[in-house]
Amino acid sequence: MLPLEAIELDAFRRRHEHDTFWCGLLLGGCGLQLTTKLYTDRVCHFAHHPGPDGNPHPCGRRARGISSADHLYVKSATAAWLRSRDLRADVEFVQPDGVPIGSVVDIRFPRGGLRVHLDQTVEPSWDQKGREPVLGVSVPVDRATLIDRWYVHRIRLESEGTARRVRIGTEAFARPTEWFALDECEMTERGLSTPAVEQIVRSRSTRPVTTWNAGTVKKAPDPRARAHMLLRKLTDAIRVDSVADSGFVVTQLCRDIAELAGVEEVTEAQLAAAVSDAERWLVKQSQMRGQLFSELDAAIAASDLVQVRTLRKRLRTAGYRDKTDTEKQTLAAAESLMEAHMKQQQEAAAARRAELQDERSSQAAGRARKLLGILERRGAQMSPEAMRKLVNEVVNEASQAGARIDASQQDQITAWKTRADSSRVWPKTAGRSPAALRSAARAASLARPPAEAGLRQADRRPLPQSPSWSVLDVACPACDAPPGTHCTPGGLHPHQARLEWFQRRFPNA
Repeated sequence: MLPLEAIELDAFRRRHEHDTFWCGLLLGGCGLQLTTKLYTDRVCHFAHHPGPDGNPHPCGRRARGISSADHLYVKSATAAWLRSRDLRADVEFVQPDGVPIGSVVDIRFPRGGLRVHLDQTVEPSWDQKGREPVLGVSVPVDRATLIDRWYVHRIRLESEGTARRVRIGTEAFARPTEWFALDECEMTERGLSTPAVEQIVRSRSTRPVTTWNAGTVKKAPDPRARAHMLLRKLTDAIRVDSVADSGFVVTQLCRDIAELAGVEEVTEAQLAAAVSDAERWLVKQSQMRGQLFSELDAAIAASDLVQVRTLRKRLRTAGYRDKTDTEKQTLAAAESLMEAHMKQQQEAAAARRAELQDERSSQAAGRARKLLGILERRGAQMSPEAMRKLVNEVVNEASQAGARIDASQQDQITAWKTRADSSRVWPKTAGRSPAALRSAARAASLARPPAEAGLRQADRRPLPQSPSWSVLDVACPACDAPPGTHCTPGGLHPHQARLEWFQRRFPNA
């Protein structure tokens, strides 16, 4: 992460004086080089180098916030954690159904694994064997899941300077989420474990140890105490948000109260009043349940995705156990509608990405053609350094344009690249032989303009396809004339050593 303050950026630049920075493909970027921008009136940041035309470079990366690289920090922290425990695992940035990279991180052990959901893009699967979900702080979990699973794991990343630190949380029903450093966690046969998990498992697995003697008769519970206990449970259960599937719990408590005997008259009256209130509450709950499913049916019929999502969440929170076949069909239809919508969104996103890529390719092809035109018009008059720089820009744009560069343009680019590479070599003077002199003379006649060669129009040989080569394209070893300039002295007539060197470098010109 780049420091945001100017004074910190100065130190950052000194520390990374010999490093380069690139727009990360694993962040959804374009892969091109970046530079650092220092400001005193706003935050400092990375920026792309401008394009050949001076305009800002288009990049497909959308997420630029502090959390957009959290999946990379998760992978780095996981690797360090595994090394400290001599464990091996594969960490992969998966993209189920084409979701954006960084939403899901898979950690696969030889037996089992973890799936980290950093956002809500992919819904957690609790039934998939060997892949335990770990949820980001923004990913919801319903109360029924907490009760059935005893606990779920959470993950959050906290900023420390220019880095991000991973914290693992354990969330359980009716318990606050407890957070731990990654070093406090372990992988066990049960899966990912934290100190809170150990405590929850112990509390669920152990029972008080009592001593029983053969001569001791078990004392029956006090009916009055049991009655008060049932009244308290019933009061707690009819609080709608207290437990999942409160209707099931209330019905069971009413049965227990009906079976209770041996209570005094006053307590019996209290129990009867409580059961009567509970029965009225159950009627209201049944009506509310029917209303929710009726509204869900209407929302499905109208394809109202917002309403379907809201009602589905409310029904999941309620956690009804005794669903009818009709209710199961309604929930299945809601799931199918949401899955179809998710698939449609993913297909639209994939189409948009393809459209953006096609647009970037088209723009790159246009810039490549424009630069080729500049080379055709002014390439021969440029200095070797300027020409090589322009050729490199053409090659870069052509690589981004892909198939939009046709074979003819690709041949031109290859020829210019060869020409640019040849301008880097300084030739050595070689001895002249009669054969070499004849070859050089033949090359010189081809290199001269038709007027200088004294040829009739009908006798002129066709010029090579662009780019055309001439003796001026190489440096002269005799008078040190650079490429693109005439020899001195001598004007339009090049030195013989230059002709020989040209013939060796371009034997087919």
